[in-house]
Amino acid sequence: MTPHPPHTLVFVHAHPDDEALLTAGTMARAVAEGQRVVLIVATNGEAGLTSTQLSDGLGLQRQAELAASADALGVHRVVTLNHPDSGLTGEHPTGFAHLDRFKVGKEIAAILDEEDADILIGYDRAGGYGHPDHLQVHRVTRTAAVFAHRPPQLFEATLPREPIAKAVRIAAKLHLTPSDWDESEFDEAWTPRAEITHRVDIRPFMGAKRQALRAHASQAGADGTMRTLAVLTQIPGPLAAMLLGTEYYVKVSNPRAAKTRAAASEES
Repeated sequence: MTPHPPHTLVFVHAHPDDEALLTAGTMARAVAEGQRVVLIVATNGEAGLTSTQLSDGLGLQRQAELAASADALGVHRVVTLNHPDSGLTGEHPTGFAHLDRFKVGKEIAAILDEEDADILIGYDRAGGYGHPDHLQVHRVTRTAAVFAHRPPQLFEATLPREPIAKAVRIAAKLHLTPSDWDESEFDEAWTPRAEITHRVDIRPFMGAKRQALRAHASQAGADGTMRTLAVLTQIPGPLAAMLLGTEYYVKVSNPRAAKTRAAASEES
C-alpha cells in the first residue's frame, strides 16, 4: 500500500498562548504523524494582561514565549504578522480587530500559497469567548481560504459551549467570579456541542501541550491574580488528560458561501 503524502496544516491564532490553549495537542500530533505544521500569529500580544513588572516590553517577551511553545510542539514554521494587539475589549483603535479583513485575508492567503497548504485552521464564529481579535481571526481565515490559489480545507478551533456555560454559572453561584461578571455572556460563546464535527484525541501528546502552556509564563498571572493558563498547568496529570485531552473543531464545508453570508450580515 502506498502511504498518503504528508499534508501541510496552517494554524492561525490571535496572540501568543492561544495556540497552546486551543490547538497545541493537535499540532504536536500532526508533527508526530509526519505532517508539516505552520503557525501564524496575528499579534505579539503586547496588550495582554500580565504583572506590572512584565508590562514593559511585553510584546518581545511573548514573542520569545511563542518560540519556546512552538519548539515544544515541533512546529516547522512560525509567522508573526506583527499587527497591533487590540486589547481585551478592542480599546486600541489601530489594533488587529479593526483592520480591513480582506487585506489581512490576502496576507494570510499569500502564506497559504507559499506553503501549498492543505488544511487551514481558524476560530469559530463566536471568536471563542468573544475577544475582538479572535473574532477577527474568524473573519480573516475564512477570507484567506477563498483568496488562496488552491483553497484548503477549513476547520475552526472551538470548545463545546454547554459544559463551559454550566461551569461558569456554578462558579458564579459559588462567588468564585468577580461581582460584575455576567455569566450569561457564555450562553453564546464557543460552539454548541451538536455542531462540532471533529474531536482530536491528544492524550498521548499532553506532555507537549503542557510544555507549550508553561512556555507562556507572562500570562500565568496579573499582579497576584492567577489566570486560566496557570490553572491549566497545575491540574494533576490524570485530571488534565480528562479535561484537556480532546481538542475540538468545526469543518467549514463552503468557506466562500460562509464569507458571503458574513459580509451580508455586516452590511445589513
